[in-house]
Amino acid sequence: MTTALQPPLPAWEGGHLLQALRAAEHWLDQQVPTINALNVFPVPDGDTGTNMHLTLAAAVRNVPESVSCAAVAAKVYEEALRGSRGNSGVILSQILRGFTDTIRTADEVGVAEFTRGLRAASDAATAAVMHPVDGTILTVARDSAAA
Repeated sequence: MTTALQPPLPAWEGGHLLQALRAAEHWLDQQVPTINALNVFPVPDGDTGTNMHLTLAAAVRNVPESVSCAAVAAKVYEEALRGSRGNSGVILSQILRGFTDTIRTADEVGVAEFTRGLRAASDAATAAVMHPVDGTILTVARDSAAA
């Protein structure tokens, strides 16, 4: 049995990365009520989805359209940190920091860079939390990196 070789996936340039992040922000906006309802740790204050969405919205709001992956990465992290809301927003900003740190010098992002970025995102977020707990956004980040 012969297996046909698949063409490599195309690498993303800055505009593609920004488009993906904006799509993630739109998707997260649609999930806010569900995530808020799931929010029980560390306190059931029902704002995790809201805080994550506000953070990601801030992260992508002021990024110029025609820039390199490196420029998108730098601006996204800067805006996420500045616009982070609540514990979940700060953790999301650290996820973005870990991911964007791996591509800060890249003109484009391929599968290898994306995979390294997911691992770095998980590591950065976990390191930013004093007492990491399973069943939180940290678990989602870790499992995404392992997939």
